[in-house]
Amino acid sequence: MNFKGFKIKLILRVLLLCITLSTPSIAIVNNGAELLVFILPLLLFQVIELIRFLHQAQDELAQFIEAVQYRDFSRNYNTKNTSTDLQVLRQSFNQINYTFKTISRERETQYQNLQKIMELVNTGILTYNLENGEVVLMNESLKKLLHVPFLKSIHALKKRDEALYAAVQRLLPGHTIIATAQTDYIEKRYSKVLLSATSFQNNDHTYKLVAFQNINEALDETESLAWQKLLNVMTHEIMNSVAPISSLADTLKNRLHQTDYTQITADDIEDLEVGISTIKRRSEGLLRFAETYRNLNKITTLNLEHIAVKELFSNLKGLMQPTLEQRHISLEIIVSDPDISLQADPNLLDQVLINLLVNAIEAVKAKTNPLITLSASLATDGKVVIRVRDNGTGMSKEVQEKIFIPFFSTKKQGSGIGLSLCKQIIMLHRGTIQVQSAEGEGTAFTLRFG
Repeated sequence: MNFKGFKIKLILRVLLLCITLSTPSIAIVNNGAELLVFILPLLLFQVIELIRFLHQAQDELAQFIEAVQYRDFSRNYNTKNTSTDLQVLRQSFNQINYTFKTISRERETQYQNLQKIMELVNTGILTYNLENGEVVLMNESLKKLLHVPFLKSIHALKKRDEALYAAVQRLLPGHTIIATAQTDYIEKRYSKVLLSATSFQNNDHTYKLVAFQNINEALDETESLAWQKLLNVMTHEIMNSVAPISSLADTLKNRLHQTDYTQITADDIEDLEVGISTIKRRSEGLLRFAETYRNLNKITTLNLEHIAVKELFSNLKGLMQPTLEQRHISLEIIVSDPDISLQADPNLLDQVLINLLVNAIEAVKAKTNPLITLSASLATDGKVVIRVRDNGTGMSKEVQEKIFIPFFSTKKQGSGIGLSLCKQIIMLHRGTIQVQSAEGEGTAFTLRFG
């Protein structure tokens, strides 16, 4: 803006006004009072012109400041149909508007790029004000993970998932922790999430950015690989150790019957037979144990077929019906859509469902009105969900956390292989298996495919 020209015009007007103001005094001194009739209108005109000159620029500046306050940079100031005094001022306003619009476009472009990146990443992102808890950013991945459309405040998370809220609150910037998030509030599904945080300041406010990474599948895969390695080692070591012992014990027992009994006492013979028989019996038991877990480790590939769930359930009912009738147990089959189907290995899937049904039969045996429900439905994301539910004795939380671990069993004669085998089969199908149970109320196993 040419302020020099504006100042010169202002100085000239002030000088002319001073000259005009001094003229009445000179006229009175020189007995020219009649000149006042001509001087007063001129003086009034100069005052009005000075006020108009200053007000015009001030009014333009006030309008521009108001536009800046409301971030309205779309206005264009006309530089042609205006006085020469305001042309330079309006040109400057247009230049400032153009600069602000350029900066605004660049920021908008950066914001849109950031939004696209936030939508593409699978990690949930949450940013909130540490002072009042107001959420300023929540990407789509986090909305899908937590099944919430939005969060106005971080404190609203406490009502939905108190444990996750507590984990977020105690997480320090620069640190990471593993927490449990309730990812489905209707069906009470939980997932393990890795939380990491950082903090930053902006406009005298401190913000905390928290990243939520679902590590459920990664943990499941890691756990499965770890157990496979363990089973390989166990199988190798047990087989190498027990096979020679069993063979030697059998040989000693046969030779004992062919030995001249006059050379040893009856007590010696009895002790030898008992000891050798015990060794042989225990060795054979260990061999069967090792063979069972070796079979578990062999399941690595699938023979996928298109399976109609309704037909699958019908075959299972026909297979389990004699056992159910013998124990007076009711089996209820629910298929929300008769056309539900999935890609799976029919033999392995049968093995999983039979195992779950056998467990359910064992769980309801002490109930007055035992009931097992076998159901299938489609989730909102299109995945096939199969559920085996019973009204049996249920399980404690401690038991629920261990039931999928190999070797763990609550049954006296159980091997602890059934549910760990089920989990491995479902994981091979790229699915998940989860358990919900309450002591005295029953248990539900949920299988998700897709």
